Amino acid sequence: MAFTGWQGIVILAVTLLIILIGNWKWLEILKGEGVEISFRGLLRPYVAGFSVMFLAPVLFWGGEVLRGYILKKRNAVPWTKGMSSIIIDRILEWTTNLIVIFLGVLIFLSIIGLPPAKIALIFGGAFLIFASGITYFYFKAFKRESVVEIILRMFGLKRLGEKSAIIKTEQEIFNFFKYKKKSLGKVFGLSLLRAGMAYLRVWLLILFLGEKIALIPALSVLGFTYLAAMIPIPTALGSHEVLQTLAFSSLGLGASTAAAFTMLIRGAELIFALVGMTVLFRLGISILKNTFLEKLNNFTGDKNEVSP
Repeated sequence: MAFTGWQGIVILAVTLLIILIGNWKWLEILKGEGVEISFRGLLRPYVAGFSVMFLAPVLFWGGEVLRGYILKKRNAVPWTKGMSSIIIDRILEWTTNLIVIFLGVLIFLSIIGLPPAKIALIFGGAFLIFASGITYFYFKAFKRESVVEIILRMFGLKRLGEKSAIIKTEQEIFNFFKYKKKSLGKVFGLSLLRAGMAYLRVWLLILFLGEKIALIPALSVLGFTYLAAMIPIPTALGSHEVLQTLAFSSLGLGASTAAAFTMLIRGAELIFALVGMTVLFRLGISILKNTFLEKLNNFTGDKNEVSP
C-alpha cells in the first residue's frame, strides 16, 4: 500500500499533538513552582530546545540549558526555577519512557524470545543505566538527601556550599516531588497522555504502511523507539533502524516496513525540529538585540551621570 498525502498529514498532526502536550506538561510544572507564563510564550523555548535535543543530542543537556536560558532572558524566570522545571520534565519523561520500554520488551520477549546477544548487551545496558539513575533519584528525592552534594564531594568541590545555584535547583526539584503532590499527579498524567499519543502514532503508521498489528504488540515498537532515543546519536540515526528491523522482522511485518517506519517518524519530527531551529534563530536575534540595547542604555546612562 502506498503512503498517501493525507496519511502524512495525520502523522504530522499527531506529532504536533505530542509536542503540544509536552509543552503543556512543562507549563503545569512551572505553575506548580509558582511561575505564571502563557502556553504560547512557553512554546517557543520548548520547540527551540526540542530542535537541539533532536539534531544534536551529543550536546549533553544542550537543549535543556537553552530552554532555561531563554526563559531567564525572555520571561525573567529565575535560573533555579527554570532549570528545576526542565529537569523535572525530563525525569518524568524518562520515567514514562522506561515504563513503556519495560512493558514493550516483556511483550516482545513473550512473542519471539531472546534477541541477539550483541543487541541485548548494547541496548539492555542503556536501559539499565537509565533505570538505575531514575530509581536512585526517586530514592534520594523522597528522603530529601542531596545527590549534588555527593557529586561535588567526589570532585572536591564541596566548597561551593549551599548557596550554589545547582544546590538551590536541586532543592526546588525535591520540593516539587515531595510537597507538590497535586501538580506531580497532573504532570505525570500528561506524561502518560503524551506516551499514549506516541503509541497511537506508531499504530496508525504501521496500518498506513499496509501492515496489520494488534495494539499490544505495537507497544513493543514504541518501546524500541524510546530505547533507541536513549543512545545520543543525532535523530537516533542507525540505532532506531537496528531495533525496529529486529522488532518488525520478529513480528512478521518485514524489514522494509521497518525502514519506511523509521524514515517517516524521523521525517515528521525533523520538520518540527527545523521549525524549532527557525524559532531559535529568531529568539537569538531578539535576545542579542535586547542585550545590546540594555548595554547601550547603561553606557549612555553612566555617561550622563558624569557629565556636568
